Amino acid sequence: MYCAASNNHLVLDNLEDAHILPDPQDDTLQDKHGCPAYVSPEILNPSGVYSGKQADVWSLGVILYTMLVGRYPFHDAELAKLFAKIRQGLFVVPESLSPLAKCLLYSILRVDPSERLTTEEILCHPWFHSFSEGTSRSSGKTKAAPDQLVPDIVFEEGDMFFFT
Repeated sequence: MYCAASNNHLVLDNLEDAHILPDPQDDTLQDKHGCPAYVSPEILNPSGVYSGKQADVWSLGVILYTMLVGRYPFHDAELAKLFAKIRQGLFVVPESLSPLAKCLLYSILRVDPSERLTTEEILCHPWFHSFSEGTSRSSGKTKAAPDQLVPDIVFEEGDMFFFT
């Protein structure tokens, strides 16, 4: 996923890591491929089994945070440190965000997958109904987000499975 040159459209690209679930009731996955900044804590656990839907909700939270704040909620140039931050689930939400935006982010980016909102609950969240057309969902004011620099990542042995 990336932001188009016009800076107002997200583009979904490269579905090589997408999974089509044969049984929609069973979303258990063991695959550990993906973009490190969007990886959920349970994917990093040694058990290796996780809910694909709950992991996707985490990634959606990272996307939403990045869109509202202009940077990743968890970031570090070293993958080991980045993964440690993700496992802890500690992130800072700027005071400039509305209380409803903060509530939604804190409800999605929860370390325990069973505590995260479902996609249905996310769509019903009051944040989606708290603004009018043409205003920012974070503060109610129209504003342009600054471009974000993506840090260079230092790879360690064992971290490369996220890129294969």
